[in-house]
Amino acid sequence: METIIYYTIFYFSELIQVIIFIAGCYFFGISIFGWIKKKENVSDIKPEKKFAVVVAAHNEELVISHIIDSLFKQNYPGELFDVFVIADNCTDNTAKIAEAHGAKIHIRENTAKRGKGHALEWMFERIFKMDIRYDAIAVFDADNLVSPNFLSEMNIQLCRGHKVVQGYIDSKNPFDSWITCSYSIAFWLSNRIFQLPRYYLRLSCGLCGTGFCVDTNVLSELKWGATCLTEDLEYTMKLALNGIKIAWSHKAVVYDEKPITLKQSWRQRKRWMQGHADCASKYLGPLFRQAFSQGDLIALDCALYLFQPIRLIFVGMMTIMMWIQTVYPEFPLFSVQYVFPVQVWYVMGLFEILYGPLVILAEKKFNIKVLLGFVIYPFYCLTWAPIALQGFLERNNKEWSHTAHTRQLSIGDVENGN
Repeated sequence: METIIYYTIFYFSELIQVIIFIAGCYFFGISIFGWIKKKENVSDIKPEKKFAVVVAAHNEELVISHIIDSLFKQNYPGELFDVFVIADNCTDNTAKIAEAHGAKIHIRENTAKRGKGHALEWMFERIFKMDIRYDAIAVFDADNLVSPNFLSEMNIQLCRGHKVVQGYIDSKNPFDSWITCSYSIAFWLSNRIFQLPRYYLRLSCGLCGTGFCVDTNVLSELKWGATCLTEDLEYTMKLALNGIKIAWSHKAVVYDEKPITLKQSWRQRKRWMQGHADCASKYLGPLFRQAFSQGDLIALDCALYLFQPIRLIFVGMMTIMMWIQTVYPEFPLFSVQYVFPVQVWYVMGLFEILYGPLVILAEKKFNIKVLLGFVIYPFYCLTWAPIALQGFLERNNKEWSHTAHTRQLSIGDVENGN
């Protein structure tokens, strides 16, 4: 019996390492295409597209005024965009404050269908019925701040023929705590080595829940239908299955408020993983079928991304097994030496330690605070393993939870570094 357990652990650990290694090579291979930014000739593109700018808000009276003010400071013709705020099941002064700052208010009261996905679907249908014809709908969260050039950059990408465009997600409070710093590092890395290279390789980028725009023809024909806990991921997969790529705009910046405490972060990321697991159960099979039956690389890439939580769980398991072997050398985890020489793992580990800071340096985000953030960042990454496992186990719990936002900053405060 002991022999069976021994070899089960041994071969299972080998399988985990092979999966981690292959997946790591794939994502690293993609990432290197984001190192060199390409210059795009857009000087002859003028403001043309008319936008419906939608801000989803649930009890956001502390921050709603700042995003609206930043939207009305766009260097884009005022007659080419309108700002709508969804006061979704609000019990505070969100609607009153938003209206006072110039937004068009739409009050939604539906406690049976809670969550941003349902609120957006409701608002999109209302926009389609309006007399005004919009070329695209841009979506934001109430805690965001929007760079003045956002709509101009979206207009450029839409005029170049793209139908769905994701903007650059930055942080408005990167140094409030070690958690906000870790979040910020994660998003800065994602922008440069996940989103940008996929845009260059003509794969599909991923929607991030905010700071994106969609052509109204796509929305009206394909419909929204993304109402799970991670509506952005669900719509990303839905677009991939329908042959629509998500483009990227590296200059269209949205500043997002990050959770300050580990408890808030855990709750938010667990919700993301619940939605991720839900999306995987719906779309993983169809994406793989489309990838192999039609030779669709976009579908394959999206399917591999949906598999990411399993990889995170495996990384957590390998970490625990290595810790066990440290104090109990007889533990049957010898595959580190047999599958790949231990020197390879040391080199890979050193490379991973240096790779992130080099990316952040290239993004011009590097300073002493970020350097200190990288010291604790590996712990933040390790917390993803239990969160992914918990999200997978609780994937059938569809109850939406609200993340409170309290950081009251203006777009000037953030962009001037205050």
